[in-house]
Amino acid sequence: MIKSVMAVLSGVSMLTLAACQQSGSTTNETTNATTTTTRASSTDGTIDGTWKGDVSSVKFEQKPDEYLLQNGRFDCKSCIPPVSIAADGAYQPVTNHAYYDEESIKVVDDKTVQQSTKLKGRETGHATMAVSPDGKTLTINWTDTSVANAKANTGSFVENRVASGPARSHALSGSWTPAKIAAVNQEAITLNLKTDADMLHMSSPTGVSYDAKLDGSPTPIKGDPAGATASVKKLSDNSYQETDSAGGKVVNVTTFTLSSDGKLILVSVDPRNGSKTTWTANRS
Repeated sequence: MIKSVMAVLSGVSMLTLAACQQSGSTTNETTNATTTTTRASSTDGTIDGTWKGDVSSVKFEQKPDEYLLQNGRFDCKSCIPPVSIAADGAYQPVTNHAYYDEESIKVVDDKTVQQSTKLKGRETGHATMAVSPDGKTLTINWTDTSVANAKANTGSFVENRVASGPARSHALSGSWTPAKIAAVNQEAITLNLKTDADMLHMSSPTGVSYDAKLDGSPTPIKGDPAGATASVKKLSDNSYQETDSAGGKVVNVTTFTLSSDGKLILVSVDPRNGSKTTWTANRS
């Protein structure tokens, strides 16, 4: 699960959390590909302001992450597309992944694995994947450096085992389902929104931003390492829809609505595999 956690709270590129391995990257992929619907607060009538994600509110609905580490090879069967590389600690080329084109897997011991990614020769992220002594939980500590000239984002999340790997395979092998985000730096869960008559402006301390017209035309997401675009439409008064694409594909659809108590409720769906993440953000 080294992709959607990083993108878990990424409505309008909001959060760069850990990135679920179903997309197979320690870099932010959903931050760069989201469709978003926003509805304004009944108290102030605007979505303008600074928002911070509530990590404790995150809920996951997705197929398990599935890994196989055996006989010197690493396979991520749930990655989009699947990844199969030598687990020798050297960078290996991978294809059809918008946010990385090289990946390395290093076996540290019988319960620990290190993963790293690069894009166009530049390192974009690292993760240490550690299985608990009883084999029931997987803790992933990650660092995201995908945005050039920006502070690295860091955090950790936990998955629970739902199936074991084959005999004599590494402890990482098997199927895992997301449980919780254990930690993330504040910059990674902070979002600034500003609306004009015909524009939506988004920026984040992570170094990602855009200024999108409300006619649905694609606009570049500044700072995005894969050159993703955002398309934004105004659906009604204070209601917006954003569609982000990376590598020629829509990689996430997020709706967010301001509830009567002033919280931003976000539901994010990856149309490539149907995974869904729900969370809330509070006005800062």
